[in-house]
Amino acid sequence: MSLFKSIATFGGFTLVSRITGFFRDMVLANFLGAGIVSDAFFVAFKLPNLFRSLFAEGAFTTAFVPMLSQKLVCEDKEKALRFAAQAISVLTFFLGIFVIVMEIFMPLVVEVLAPGFIEDHGKIELATSLSHITFPFLLFISIVSFQSGILNSLGKFAAPAAAPVILNLMMIASVFIFVPFGDTPAHGIAVGVTFAGFIEILWLTYFLHCQKVYLRPQFNIFTLIKDADIRTLFKRIAPGVLGAGVYQINMVVDTILVSLVGTGAISWLYYANRLQQLPLGVVGAAISVAVLPILSQHLKAKQDDEARQVQDKAIEYGGLLSIPAAAALVILAEPIINILFQHGKFGSFETQMTAKAVIVYAIGLPAYVFVKALAPNFFARGDTKTPVKYSIVVLVTNLLFSILLMRPFGHVGIAGATTIAAFVSLWQYYRGLKKRGYWNCPQKLLIKIGKIIFCSIIMSMCLLFAECFVNLKFNDWLSLGILPRLAIFGFLCILGVASFLITAKLTNVLDIKEIMSVLLKKGNRKCSKTPAK
Repeated sequence: MSLFKSIATFGGFTLVSRITGFFRDMVLANFLGAGIVSDAFFVAFKLPNLFRSLFAEGAFTTAFVPMLSQKLVCEDKEKALRFAAQAISVLTFFLGIFVIVMEIFMPLVVEVLAPGFIEDHGKIELATSLSHITFPFLLFISIVSFQSGILNSLGKFAAPAAAPVILNLMMIASVFIFVPFGDTPAHGIAVGVTFAGFIEILWLTYFLHCQKVYLRPQFNIFTLIKDADIRTLFKRIAPGVLGAGVYQINMVVDTILVSLVGTGAISWLYYANRLQQLPLGVVGAAISVAVLPILSQHLKAKQDDEARQVQDKAIEYGGLLSIPAAAALVILAEPIINILFQHGKFGSFETQMTAKAVIVYAIGLPAYVFVKALAPNFFARGDTKTPVKYSIVVLVTNLLFSILLMRPFGHVGIAGATTIAAFVSLWQYYRGLKKRGYWNCPQKLLIKIGKIIFCSIIMSMCLLFAECFVNLKFNDWLSLGILPRLAIFGFLCILGVASFLITAKLTNVLDIKEIMSVLLKKGNRKCSKTPAK
């Protein structure tokens, strides 16, 4: 499968996931609002998702997928899948132990993650109770990530990308299934989170069986860890925890510090981050997932020129999708938050506070997307140590600027520190690839990125003019009913997309013929097999 097809497939299903995620967040905003209960729930929800990003989607993906992709292409498929079963058995065993230990020490863990809760005994007790319920989700979703890695290595991106939809739908359904029986609405939704992880395992098991992949668990764990391939995997996983999870680690730093800002701040940043996650998840994650196995195969086959072309295209697609998205979020932050979340316990004040964080997060959005496009270049080469060094610098940067900015600017300052850290991360990755001779941004690509920025500026000017016109005509259109607001917002979206596409076409940023030829072209993912030594 070609890079464009892989990104389009994964990104398309991820888009569906993000849309259902917005419906989920609308339900959460309605039932939980932005106060004590919501702050406690989001800490409990973020805890397993942090370790999921670090262990499963981060370290596992960046270490396991390149190894499995190369084995599938250049070795016997049966041996490759045997390695996959061994890896899943070993990692599931140790993750199970980790979950048990965390459950035992959960009160201490919550205090570390949200030190601002310590002074409020009821708040920290609620967060601990909810975390006990949600944390087993880590084990389930880690198995899901293992299954997704195998399907991605086989060139199947649709089912793994669609799996998060189950979580979103289950959290919505839990409002009717579990919430009536819980101590608080948050308890019922927390049960839905963990239950969704188990359903996702069944979902991907079905698609693995469709590919004739049957993963039988192996219980001789202490024998397996002596295997050469498993030892290599673990060596790559250890540094990969930091290397691939820098974004989530920064989010945890934000959570720790914002808990000190005051009640509601955690929720404001959560909803702002969720809005940013739409383009970041659809574009950034799709590019990262699609690039990694394709780069691994080109590098294994010594096809360096093809690998550089894949990297060029990844940056181009990332810029084409993330830069205008960031501009639109900056201009339309408050209307979007108003329409999505301002109902029930979520009022106009919460909308304003959340919108400020959205604007600041959006500025760093393209930088994070570019990092996700560049990081696989290291992981595909088996280099997981270099990203660790970069991550340490980024973490320190985020921490220092968060401390400096949180006092004068509150939760907005913490969002600003995350954005600054994103640009530091981008600079490191670009400099590191260029220094090692892995990749250098060609002038042609720089010109295209410049054109994309120009098109985004024109789009922003059109949106600003239209927004001013709406405000003048309707005075404060955010106070209108839901249908007029939706109509106006729909008009602004159409105007933004149309103005960008027209400008992009006039400046030759978009080449429809090229895109169609890539869509119709069959990707060649095979490399010549070399005899085993």
